Amino acid sequence: MARVKGALNTRKRHKKILKLAKGYYGAQSKQFRTANQAVMRAMQNAYIGRKRRKRDFRRMWITRISAAAKMNGMNYSTFMNGLKKANIDLNRKMLSEIAVADPAAFAKLVETAKNAR
Repeated sequence: MARVKGALNTRKRHKKILKLAKGYYGAQSKQFRTANQAVMRAMQNAYIGRKRRKRDFRRMWITRISAAAKMNGMNYSTFMNGLKKANIDLNRKMLSEIAVADPAAFAKLVETAKNAR
């Protein structure tokens, strides 16, 4: 029986990596070894970035809520505590959208939070 070599599988693996590295600078898109390193690093950064994006958005929402609450004479922590005591269950994303799009409604939320303290 003839000996089976791994050329087909190796070529498939190489083509897969080189396809992922398409558009990379210089040898990183042409040579397998450097492309493999670049792709592994890129995938690592993409994984980290997916986690970081969630953090960044939450920070942005909190900053927006804090700024809007300060404009209405209240700081962020007492505002959130007042909302919790008033049984208003709005997440930070929606609160920041209200603060940006409808300042009058946000002012009413601040008044509700002040009264609930």
